[in-house]
Amino acid sequence: MALRVPCIWWLRQPQYLSRMVQCRSLSTATQDDEVVVTDLNGVRTIRMNRPDKLNAWTASMMLRLRKVFAEASEDSAVSAAIITGTGRYYCAGVDLSATLKPMHPKALFDMIETNNRALFDSYLDFPKPIIVCANGPMVGASLTSATLCDAIVAVNEATFSTPFAALGVPPEGCSSVHFERIMGSKAANRMLGEEGWRPTAAEALDVGLIDAVYDQSAALTQAQALAEQWIVTKKPREIKGESWAERRLELKAVNAAESHALATAFLSADFIERQRKFLEDKGKDRQAKMFYWLGATRPLWSLLL
Repeated sequence: MALRVPCIWWLRQPQYLSRMVQCRSLSTATQDDEVVVTDLNGVRTIRMNRPDKLNAWTASMMLRLRKVFAEASEDSAVSAAIITGTGRYYCAGVDLSATLKPMHPKALFDMIETNNRALFDSYLDFPKPIIVCANGPMVGASLTSATLCDAIVAVNEATFSTPFAALGVPPEGCSSVHFERIMGSKAANRMLGEEGWRPTAAEALDVGLIDAVYDQSAALTQAQALAEQWIVTKKPREIKGESWAERRLELKAVNAAESHALATAFLSADFIERQRKFLEDKGKDRQAKMFYWLGATRPLWSLLL
């Protein structure tokens, strides 16, 4: 998803060159509204609830998800979990325009690295079986995080996209290592590389990215039935078929390295230029011009990193 920065007046004022600017989200939803939690027969369903924005993650939404995972981990009444979305998308990735805040460039770098690492660690640290029910397309971090769960079931209309190469950023969510283990090198390279392959549900099932495909009306019911079955059989936590106990710490180390690389990339000249071109191609000339000036002034503010 493109990084939208609607206000760049500071670019013309030297005293503000140490700031990266983001206009605040216009949404009035609370954190509880953005993530809805329900319980049934020992299964906690976590539903992303921002359908007007395709469930794209805001900073508050990601904090809420981390809190919900922590609470479910400690709740003895919860034996398994499902995560899904409201509306036609599972999640359109991270809404950067509703995530980044005005701050010193070095503080921004640290925030990106820390928050990215904490988000994926919350999935990796969750000790109970968890199913992702993809009710629609999955983009970026919402997909890579899903592969850190036990299983992914999807509706027929779902697609799966990791447009990191197009955005000029490195893979995250452990996908630099984990995708190849799940799908093999060919499919992993197609998704993570310049091709930016976006498989359909049937194609994703064929390469092993997901585990089952259902009609829209049946998917969540099937996920609930599977979670309840796991409770009965006392299934241990896994990471897409691999031992959670054996892989968790290794993948947390991968996540730490990827998070540092991601923060570096977000403030790079390449990322800024790709954002400018993306917005220009979309006909968003005003936003494209903002990125032009952001790139033009980078030699100044990058000294503060």
